[in-house]
Amino acid sequence: MHSLRMIVAHIANTLNSRDQARELIAAVLECTPSAVSQRVVQDGSITNQQADAVHTAVTRLQRGMPFAYAVGNAAFRHLILHVDERVLIPRPETELLIDHVLALTRTAPGGVAIDIGTGSGAIALALAQEGAFDRVVATDISEDALQVAHANAVRLAHAWRTPVEFRLGPDLEPVRDVRATVIVSNPPYIAPHEAASLPALVRDWEPHTALFADNGGQARYEALLRDAPQVLQPHGWLVLECDSERAHDTAAIARAAGVYDQIVVHPDLTGRPRILVARYIGAP
Repeated sequence: MHSLRMIVAHIANTLNSRDQARELIAAVLECTPSAVSQRVVQDGSITNQQADAVHTAVTRLQRGMPFAYAVGNAAFRHLILHVDERVLIPRPETELLIDHVLALTRTAPGGVAIDIGTGSGAIALALAQEGAFDRVVATDISEDALQVAHANAVRLAHAWRTPVEFRLGPDLEPVRDVRATVIVSNPPYIAPHEAASLPALVRDWEPHTALFADNGGQARYEALLRDAPQVLQPHGWLVLECDSERAHDTAAIARAAGVYDQIVVHPDLTGRPRILVARYIGAP
């Protein structure tokens, strides 16, 4: 066992920040920084394994690794998800997707929710925890990502009230046999030529298959909007996180398809256009 007070002091000296030391230790221990402070006051201790994990996280952070990868987890709504370089780090703006899906489906519980490009499983598992669906199906083109998502689902199995199924494949190919109430996705939306403008913590660490898309970043939206009618039930919803610079262009693609109504672009937490909602009209 190791004195938590001594661990905090050592890490604070290494990182030149007591606040960052508490934040890092809290993330590794999957608790709050205030809980760390309380345990320090009580002269609490941590196990050898926990101490090793803290020191590993510090070493990773000093190498320039993003904080979430360094500590091995990230918060998403009511969940703490394990993450590594195989998946994107969940972002606060993506949490808004869940709010919109829940609002759209609140008066009609049941049915199937599909999460395309699940990565760490953040969207699918949040919907399984907070939604009232009969089933959630999550897909990804990356087998590595699905391993992370499945591990999160197993580790947090106590949190679900809805079964979650994982399928491998691109876009909507893995779910051609499903008829969904809602399709939700945070697909790749950065054009390859924009890579140089990305922060190094994103460009150099996060998986490029989850970041970049052809056709000026629109390829995955074009595929989803084209093929969603083959999977959605009539009056089913498509809810997409978009690049703020191209959200209205994506909405224009939805309008041009001629099979959607109630097409709305919603702002993110900073007021930028971010969430596209469209309802499938249904076959004539």
